[in-house]
Amino acid sequence: MSALVLACGNAADTGRPPALTERDGTTWRPVPATPGRADLDALLKATDGARVVVVGTDADLAAVVLRVMRLDRLATTPIGFVPTDPRASAIPALWGLPRDQAAQVNTALAGEIDPFPLIRDDSGGVLVGQATIDQPQGVAYCDDTVALRGRAKRIDVTPDPDGGPGLVVRVTTGLFGKKVTTLTSRAFQIGCVRTLLTRDGVPKDVAKWTWYRHTEDLRIARGLV
Repeated sequence: MSALVLACGNAADTGRPPALTERDGTTWRPVPATPGRADLDALLKATDGARVVVVGTDADLAAVVLRVMRLDRLATTPIGFVPTDPRASAIPALWGLPRDQAAQVNTALAGEIDPFPLIRDDSGGVLVGQATIDQPQGVAYCDDTVALRGRAKRIDVTPDPDGGPGLVVRVTTGLFGKKVTTLTSRAFQIGCVRTLLTRDGVPKDVAKWTWYRHTEDLRIARGLV
C-alpha cells in the first residue's frame, strides 16, 4: 500500500473525503479519537515505510506521532494530515498546508516530505500544533533566557515552522495584552501558580511544564505537489 489513512474519531463516521475515495493504493482504517498503543501499534508496524495520513484533530495527530516515536519509526514513517476542522487546527498554518480540503488530501498523500521539529514534554507526550498557558504567574525560561518573571496574559508555544532551535514561544503581557515578546529556543520550562494549559486542543491544569526538541525530526508531507 502507498498510504495508511487513519480516520480518527468522528472522521470515521462522516466517511472519506471525496478526494480520498479516488485514490488507489490507500488503506482506510477507522480508529478511536486520540488512539493509543492498542489501536495503532500493529497498524504502524505493518506499514513497511508507507506514508501515514491522519484524518482528525490536532490531538489525534499528536497521539499518532507519539506512537510513531515510541516505536522508533520517525525516520521511516512520512506523516500527512487532513484536519477535520481546519479552523480549529494549528497545523495548516504551521505546515503551510493549502486551505482547500481536496488540496490538503493531495498534499497529505503525495506531497514532498520535509523535516519538521518534534517537540516532547516532561510528561511523556508530544506537541505537534499549539499550546497555550492561560494567565500564567511564575517564572519561565527559554533555554537560559528568562521568558517570564511575574504575570502574563498568556504564553503560546509551537514548533518552529522554520526549523531553528525547535520552539517558538510568544509571551503576551500588558494590561490589554498588546505587548508580545517572541523567543526561539530548544527548550522551554515554566513553574507557576496552577493554571490552565491547553496543548493540541486538550486542556490540563498544571503548575509546571517543560517542552524540548526531540533529537529526531518528524517527516511531514507539506511540500508542493
